[in-house]
Amino acid sequence: MILKIIFSFTIFMSVALVGSSEDAIKEEDGVLVLNEKNFDAAIGTNKYLLVEFYAPWCGHCNALAPEYVKVAKELAKKNSAIKLAKIDGTTEPILVVKHGVQGYPTIKFFKENITIDYNGGRTAGEMLAWLEKKMGPPVTQLDSISDAQKFIDSANMSIIGFFKDASSDAAIAYETAAVSRIDVDAIPCGKASDAAILASFNVESDSIILFKKPDDAKVVHRGPFTVDEIDRFVRNNRLPLISEFTHETAGEIFNSDVKNFVLLFVNKTNEVEFNALIKEMKTSAKKFNGKAIYVFVDSSYDENERVLEFFGLKKEDCPVIRLIDLKDDMLKYKPSFTDITEANINALVQGVLDGTIKPHFMSQEVPEDWNKKAVKVLVGKNFNQVARDKTKTVLVEFYAPWCGHCKKLEPVWDKLGAEYQKQANIVIAKMDSTANEVEGVNVHSYPTIMLFPADSDEIIEYEGERNLEGFKKFLDSGGKIQKKKEPAVKEEL
Repeated sequence: MILKIIFSFTIFMSVALVGSSEDAIKEEDGVLVLNEKNFDAAIGTNKYLLVEFYAPWCGHCNALAPEYVKVAKELAKKNSAIKLAKIDGTTEPILVVKHGVQGYPTIKFFKENITIDYNGGRTAGEMLAWLEKKMGPPVTQLDSISDAQKFIDSANMSIIGFFKDASSDAAIAYETAAVSRIDVDAIPCGKASDAAILASFNVESDSIILFKKPDDAKVVHRGPFTVDEIDRFVRNNRLPLISEFTHETAGEIFNSDVKNFVLLFVNKTNEVEFNALIKEMKTSAKKFNGKAIYVFVDSSYDENERVLEFFGLKKEDCPVIRLIDLKDDMLKYKPSFTDITEANINALVQGVLDGTIKPHFMSQEVPEDWNKKAVKVLVGKNFNQVARDKTKTVLVEFYAPWCGHCKKLEPVWDKLGAEYQKQANIVIAKMDSTANEVEGVNVHSYPTIMLFPADSDEIIEYEGERNLEGFKKFLDSGGKIQKKKEPAVKEEL
């Protein structure tokens, strides 16, 4: 919201005070210095432009700066058409909003009116290698059946666009998607228009086929042929039948329009059991391809302990299956079976899709002393009784025992409880959200603070400063007054 206000205000001031004047483009160590006034001119005069959005306070930006200069100087030596530029995001809010910058540093490559997000390394060598790949043809022309087969055999996953007319709008959209959306390093893209090739692959109309060698499978897209639809097709189908959840794969796994995920928690080091269960999962995955994404989590890997905890599991509970639905709110499903077989997995997935299986919400037992102190202790089993009591206004902190911010807040929260202890119509409470869940209450970070006003079904999340004064004003106003913390563009890791 703050960025939008700054955006609107800056537009007004630039029109009122600057008019149509443009700044000259300056250079620092071979890197163009851009701003809102000269950005369009820079894009217009440079066919290929790599642009870094940075913040002076960002440590990662400062570390990148000398490498960025090295790239600029190396390209200049080669008389390359590629130029490097930088934008101080803290002074150029219009450009930050316009280009969807969420963190620093953010680097974007502008190639012939197409914007490509930079996803390479941060050394000069890695940036130069990335640029070299992006300057090459994104799509390989395939002129024979043997060319096409060799292309498919050369990678674990590949895409071929089959178009009767290589200059059609559909073919152009495919090539544009390959340039701007598809990670062609991971999934090579080819194209074919020869009638013999199309006949060999049983292609009767324009089609894009994704070949997945490890699964011996192929997925066909027959339209519509727009950049967005082609991108969606690749994102939704690029995963193998079953993927391993890791820090590196998480983004790819969840970047899909398919929102049902079947999770197998299993000890990967127990090879006999692991291979047997993966076989059952893969067979089920073929049945629900496009409806659910199948993932396994290695329970023997220490870094996955938080993932286990999120589902209320421990290593000794594994192997075990869970299903989550991310369509609107995150819903978790716990199967009634213990034997992990294809038939049981199929029944679970189908039941969730049909709505005959209901979500599972974790809960601890209600502590005997939950009501003894100023701050009331809530669990899943007593939450509705207390927090949704229409005769009272209830302020709840949702915390995690290991959360440093939660530990820092604890003495403040205890003081807040003491302040309102004698007011019968106001309750200050807390709930361990790693062990308890409540339908309709979604906690995505710790601590999360929510107000449940009396005589209302409304839930108001507190977004202000975490101090006693802020909490009291918020509570006394029934959630109407809170000084919101100004959102900041975060420094990326």
